[in-house]
Amino acid sequence: MHRILLREVIVDVPSAALDASRRFWAEALAASPRVVGDAGEFTSLDDAAALPHVAVQDVGTTPARYHLDLESDDVDAEVARLVRLGGTEVCRGDGLVVVADPAGLLLCVLPPESDEFATRSRAVE
Repeated sequence: MHRILLREVIVDVPSAALDASRRFWAEALAASPRVVGDAGEFTSLDDAAALPHVAVQDVGTTPARYHLDLESDDVDAEVARLVRLGGTEVCRGDGLVVVADPAGLLLCVLPPESDEFATRSRAVE
């Protein structure tokens, strides 16, 4: 048994649309944009009118999409569970695993980083 928590919704946008998308989502969610990440590839939308955290990510020339970040205290067990549910492991790197759902939508499974993990995560098998 391990624990999971949907931590974040990330809006993935091509570099050419980054500034406009950053402004759009900040205004749409009444948020304060803050550039983060080693290369500034993420924009945190602080104090957004949203239950999960929302961010914008520069994905270079990849087409626009959304992805979810799912925290787990046992990343490998959670990836195995998602594969049993019909997901497909896409790649591994930097402590996280990217999984595609049956429709091809992406989620990143990563170790807990949020303050809420201890109180809001749920046990799964």
